[in-house]
Amino acid sequence: MIPLLISSHPSFPPLTAALSEPNGLLAAGGKLDPEWLLTAYRRGIFPWYSPGDPILWWSPDPRMVLLPAEIRIHRSLAKRLRNANYEIRCDTAFADTIAACAAPRNDEHGTWIVPEIQHAYLRLHELGWAHSVETWMDDELAGGLYGVAIGHVFYGESMFSRRTDASKIALAHLARDLDRRNFALIDCQMVTTHLISMGARAIPRNEFAALLAAHTGHGASCGRWAPGRMSDLNWSET
Repeated sequence: MIPLLISSHPSFPPLTAALSEPNGLLAAGGKLDPEWLLTAYRRGIFPWYSPGDPILWWSPDPRMVLLPAEIRIHRSLAKRLRNANYEIRCDTAFADTIAACAAPRNDEHGTWIVPEIQHAYLRLHELGWAHSVETWMDDELAGGLYGVAIGHVFYGESMFSRRTDASKIALAHLARDLDRRNFALIDCQMVTTHLISMGARAIPRNEFAALLAAHTGHGASCGRWAPGRMSDLNWSET
């Protein structure tokens, strides 16, 4: 059994109370307003649930993270990054980015990015906490990602591609930009082969929680990101 959160203010159980099967399920209920979401992220907790379910809160063990300096750029991606047929923009199309991430993919049916989730992160974006990194090609949104920045931690939520490697291009630019701004890590939440190929790795949940405690209080991360901030990076194979 997992606890049902009924308090008007965020109050989560300790991470050690999370289930091992399904991995990381911690609690149900609560709200998706900014106070709840920001409290959850600072603790290493995120919401993830299907349409018709209550809000479910998760903190899996191990946790997938990408240290910005460890982004792995393979030869084919490095070649695409050096080409001039794309533009990286930040926070110019957040609503379109999260809607594209919510769209069903291939044989998938439905999405966990339900309308309530979209509205909640749009509110975080309006407040300057949630951001989109967008890959534009031929003046069209070709791919990108969105997430939440607190202190020197970026919590990645989802990404999408409409053209080859468009989401990888966005992630590469994000990692390089965060590295030069001394961000400690990018939270990738779940283990995937796609993220492993780009340098992400799994770490124990207690180690992840310690990193959050050390780095989420650093600097003023709230505010809209400049549209052209990631346009002057140099690329080589790593």
